[in-house]
Amino acid sequence: MLDKEIVRVKVTGDFACFTRPDLKVERMTYPCMTPSAARGVLDSILWKPEFQWYVRRIIVLEPVRFFSVKRNEINSKQSRNPIVIDEVDARGKPMYRTQRNSIILKNVAYIVEASVFQKEFDTKNPPKKYVEMFRRRVKKGQCWRRPYLGTREFSAEFMETDGTEKPIDGVIPIGSILFDIYYDESGKPSPLFFYDVKVDNGILNCEVPENDKMMLASHIRPPEDSEISSVIYGFNQIEEQGAVL
Repeated sequence: MLDKEIVRVKVTGDFACFTRPDLKVERMTYPCMTPSAARGVLDSILWKPEFQWYVRRIIVLEPVRFFSVKRNEINSKQSRNPIVIDEVDARGKPMYRTQRNSIILKNVAYIVEASVFQKEFDTKNPPKKYVEMFRRRVKKGQCWRRPYLGTREFSAEFMETDGTEKPIDGVIPIGSILFDIYYDESGKPSPLFFYDVKVDNGILNCEVPENDKMMLASHIRPPEDSEISSVIYGFNQIEEQGAVL
């Protein structure tokens, strides 16, 4: 069940990199925030196992500015064994470190509009409860973890909208864009794309069939007698006390 009420949060940052998955070596960003990145920001502010965020629109507030930067990265995937980045080979060259160019965004600002989605309406925890909780947390600047814009080194600031924000003009064609990662009933992930995408006068419309499919993805809910549920319950109690105060 998709709630009709819409929450809005403004997200800004000095840099952002919403990496295109079709370019594997050199990082190249999409020209705007992706729906999965927007959901990540929302989850960073408020995450609950009882609901999912349905991203409706992403509004671009600043002109698209690309910026090239060279960064030190590792050329191996992290596994159970730690990677020692200072390790060198017989010729004295780093074994795991490498320099790669990245095309990123500079001075970005977005408004994310979203609603609460519950597979079944919960009378004890209705969507209105989470909407108000989210708005309180945005107003206070509270978050579970620091939200970021694509990659963790590009941290984001979030705040309430003041009503004076205006989207950019013009059309930005994108083509295909990664919508999100879909998890089936067994927990197997698969990328979900949507096509013929464009930012029309600063607005990326996310109310597409792919979004409806994402709401059917497996959504982990810990058992009520688990330690995770206990922590979440304690957090809810603190939230309720804050609402009363």
